[in-house]
Amino acid sequence: MPARRAACPGCGSRERQRLLLLYLRNETNLFSDPLRVLHIAPEDCLQEAIAGVRNVDYVSADISSKAAMLRMDVTDIRLPDDSFDVILCSHVLEHVDDDARAMWELWRILRKGGWAILQVPVDASRERTFEDSSVTDPAERERLFGQWDHVRVYGRDYAQRLAEAGFDVHVIPYASRLGPEVIRTCGLDAAESIYLCRKPTWQSLPDRY
Repeated sequence: MPARRAACPGCGSRERQRLLLLYLRNETNLFSDPLRVLHIAPEDCLQEAIAGVRNVDYVSADISSKAAMLRMDVTDIRLPDDSFDVILCSHVLEHVDDDARAMWELWRILRKGGWAILQVPVDASRERTFEDSSVTDPAERERLFGQWDHVRVYGRDYAQRLAEAGFDVHVIPYASRLGPEVIRTCGLDAAESIYLCRKPTWQSLPDRY
């Protein structure tokens, strides 16, 4: 098995980014249908693979990066309802204080029938997400949450948290489905799942916020 967080010497991709690209290429319509795509906190390796696709109307966004096309706070997205067919957001929500608000905002701007992939690090040994807003010291956050700028550790209830925002959530153990040969060749984390979130076509806007 590859070392955790092992980077590709060619493109710099990590395990999670390679798995996501494999899923997007093999299991979705991203590379075939005309789609408006929002890529939040865009990773260079994924942006290069997606931004130039002829059928994709690509928009990148980040709260601080000057490389992104839009400056965006995911808890206060200044875009209309139903703006995008696809949203890609990987390893962002664990940094956000009000992740419930961010999930709802992502649901709001996704078109009915659209889909989002909302990845976070999940500790499968935890039944419930652990968070404590009183912890602000970077060293203590690293000890409790695994990284100095994380504000929680997600548990197995992550899918339920997404569902509470309005998404129809499918947890897909995609790495394990690919088999040991692909896992070894592509340097994947065999335990990682894809969190595919759909916005039902019948769903009306909730009044949660």
